[in-house]
Formats: sequence, C-alpha cells, structure tokens
Amino acid sequence: MTTPHISAKAGDFAELCLFPGDPLRAKHIAETHLDSAELISDTRNMLAFTGQFRGTPVSVMGSGMGMPSCALYAQELFQHFGVERLVRVGSCGAVSANLNLRDLVVAQGACTDSSMNQKLFGGYDFAAIADYKLLSEFVGYCQKKNQRVAVGNVFSTDSFYHPDKKLESRLEAMNVLALDMEAAALYAVAAIHKKQALAVMTVSDEIRTGNGLSANERQTAFNEMTEMTLESLLVY
Repeated sequence: MTTPHISAKAGDFAELCLFPGDPLRAKHIAETHLDSAELISDTRNMLAFTGQFRGTPVSVMGSGMGMPSCALYAQELFQHFGVERLVRVGSCGAVSANLNLRDLVVAQGACTDSSMNQKLFGGYDFAAIADYKLLSEFVGYCQKKNQRVAVGNVFSTDSFYHPDKKLESRLEAMNVLALDMEAAALYAVAAIHKKQALAVMTVSDEIRTGNGLSANERQTAFNEMTEMTLESLLVY
C-alpha cells in the first residue's frame, strides 16, 4: 500500500533496509552497492530503491534530516511495508577525544535532548538502544576484519546549532562518543513496532577541534562503511 509519504507498493521493500539521511546517498548506495536496483518510491524526492547484494534482496531509503523525519519514515516502513531491519548509515560528530576522523561509531544507545521519546513513553525516560543481534553481528564482523570500531552511547540532538555551549563537556563527562540527529528516534520507533534497528556512523567531524573530512573523503568513508554494513549483516 502507499502512504502519504511513500509511494511504493506492497512487497516492494526488502526486509532489510539501509537508512541514510540524504536521499541522494540512497541513490548512490543503490547504484554503487546493489545489483539490479529499481526505484520504488520518489514521493517528495525521498528516494527509495530495492536491489540485491550478492543475491539477497536489500532496500535503501533516505530518512531526511532530524528525528521527526526519521521517525515518520521509520514508522511507515515498519508498519506498512514489511521492513524488519532498519539500519541507519550516516555520519556523526566526534565528542570523545579517543575518536578520529573516519572512525566507525556504532550507537549501542542514544541519549537525546528531544522530548519525542518521553511523549511516546508516558513522560518517562526511555532507554533507546540498538537491537542486540544487529549490533553483535556488525561488531563481530569488525573484530574479525581488525576494523577499529567504537561502541557506546551517542547523543541525538534536535539542534545542529546547539545553544548550550557546554554541551560537549557534559557529553564527554558522561562518556558519550558522538553527536547525531536520528538514532534515538529510530530506536524508539523500532521498539514500538518490535522490529530491529541499528545506527552505524562514520566520524565526519571532530566537534572540539573543528576538523572535518572533505566532500571526497566523506564519500569514500561512507562507501567503506556501507559495504561493511552489508557484508556484516548478509555475508558474515
């Protein structure tokens, strides 16, 4: 069935769907990493494709930027289109001094300054956590390949330009690894629908130093992360 935001038909999506923020990155994944990929939805230019990775059906769709957009698409994918595993592949800003540009970060849990999850949980704090099976599969793959990976809490913020100038210090004091803008909402929606979700990110910026990857470096790091994510969940 179609929804107000996704024009795909029943059966168009695979059970595993990658979930980058940028719809053009979804198109890039489809063209670069999947075989026989076909466009299945382009409503509001939020592109979605289904193809195959080494013989296994895989979908990819943009989530948009921020938790409201991410939650909207995640809910429709879980509720109406048969998606069982939704994996965010994106970028993050490093908070921890132990992280370097291009490092991989896996969000075991996601703190947030958003009130979205509290509203979903009757005003209480909800522990937004990754699916253990997806998490262990990805981390196990990285260990087998001797790939450096950081696993822990991230902070999903509603504000890219945050007004709290002490935020990074607060996060570092609580051993939060990095900043993103989607993981907490993704994990909450997955919990509601009893589905599996994981957020895998590459460090594109260092918050404290202001250092960041160039556009070409970001794309190279994104390609490497995407290939590892697909291999870990479908091949390893």
